[in-house]
Amino acid sequence: MTVTSASPEIKIELHKSPVSDAERLQALEAPGFGKLFTDHMVLARWTADKGWHDAKVTPRRPLELDPASAVLHYAQEIFEGMKAYKADDGRILLFRPEENARRFAQSATRMAMPPVPEELFLKAVEALVRVDKGWIPSGDASLYLRPFMFANEAFLGVRPAQEYVFCVIASPVGAYFKGGAKAVSLWVETEYTRAASGGTGAAKCGGNYAASLVAQAEASKRGCDQVVFLDAAEHRWVEELGGMNVFFVMNDGSMVTPPLGGTILPGITRASVIVLAEERGFRVEQRPYSFAEWQEDAASGKLVEAFACGTAAVLAGIGLVRHAGGEFLVGDGQTGKLTSELRQQLVSLQKGVTNDVHGWTRLIPA
Repeated sequence: MTVTSASPEIKIELHKSPVSDAERLQALEAPGFGKLFTDHMVLARWTADKGWHDAKVTPRRPLELDPASAVLHYAQEIFEGMKAYKADDGRILLFRPEENARRFAQSATRMAMPPVPEELFLKAVEALVRVDKGWIPSGDASLYLRPFMFANEAFLGVRPAQEYVFCVIASPVGAYFKGGAKAVSLWVETEYTRAASGGTGAAKCGGNYAASLVAQAEASKRGCDQVVFLDAAEHRWVEELGGMNVFFVMNDGSMVTPPLGGTILPGITRASVIVLAEERGFRVEQRPYSFAEWQEDAASGKLVEAFACGTAAVLAGIGLVRHAGGEFLVGDGQTGKLTSELRQQLVSLQKGVTNDVHGWTRLIPA
């Protein structure tokens, strides 16, 4: 019988950091992205007979897996990406973490996994941030948080596992793209697709990203920063980048972004951008947008700028677009004015610089 347990209390097991304060501060000056990690992690377990239990903050260490662990054979795995920010006055803030918790639960349901209770998800994230708050960079950098969950029952058989591990790790990060605020270049993929109707495109699972890597490698070979995928059925409609949503800004005061519908990840940055853009008076259309239309609008000047958005990069302007038939620029090939303004507005909210009228930021008590 499957048990759905209440959110367990999180025990705290601390240890002395293996790096000195001076070493940590030096590392935080230029943390890069995803290569530096904090001292602790959060672990919780789920079994069919106990539900969620044994939640704790523990020193960060390698995980021990049986060679027959279900995740290694059947890829039952999901994750989230979110950040903790240090305000100028020392406050530590999260940005819309409840939305991450809800999306995590939706991903779990799609992958036949037991959802993590929202309370446990939020307590786990906050506990790790409090314990490792000395690793939160100041300035433009932030603490990237990676909650993830995987099946660890040892068995070989195609069915949902009966045991799972929920874990949260943290990594101080700087800019996602090497060029910082410089506009990124894209390769339009016409052979491989990211997701199809009825698939796992709306779930944040590792398999979606694994499937995108061959196309990303092709983009790199073509001298581009990222790959943009078209739909699986017609190879006609723009969907999203390898890990980011996309927006198109028109000269008539409108914006277009591909609609959610099962093949596109419902980005939290995407949802926030829609609200902020509409407040600025833009008409945001969530509708299909073809690659042919993209080329035509760029050529005619109707399309004045475009940008990709996601937790890691926030907003990144799109400059050069390459495809099998050639290439073209969006606008003047630089990051557009609205892109820069929306990015600054969003970052100011995330870091507590401006008043949060939407209630999006969550203060982590000391």
